[in-house]
Amino acid sequence: MMVTKRRSLRVAVVGVLGATSLALAGTAMAATPAVHTAAVAGARTAAAAKPAITATPSVSSVRAWTLFRVTGKTTGIKAGSKVALQQKQHGKWVALPASTPVNSSGSYALRVELGLKGKNELRMVSGSTASPVFNVTVS
Repeated sequence: MMVTKRRSLRVAVVGVLGATSLALAGTAMAATPAVHTAAVAGARTAAAAKPAITATPSVSSVRAWTLFRVTGKTTGIKAGSKVALQQKQHGKWVALPASTPVNSSGSYALRVELGLKGKNELRMVSGSTASPVFNVTVS
């Protein structure tokens, strides 16, 4: 069983990226469209970044029902979206009642208590995106 303390969710203001071209006289005018096109292509590539989650536990082993933290960063996941903890049980991933919102910088922190003794395989998920598996041994 998990216990999670939630912190207040702060609303992030998302800015809109705008690109403008400045027409200059002479040879600079020929270079401007290429620079503008490269800037727009770079912005599209960043916006189309594949969603990813990292997860790092504060400990590798802990006593049963002792509080520890899982922290990480996300890319391609909106601020305010939930990331949730999953545990592998009998070969299947099971959602645990522990989640937290992603903040405006893309990071998160979750307080966790585990009671299932032994090696626990865990991961963080948001939608269909999952972090790499990490282990916490409970004694």
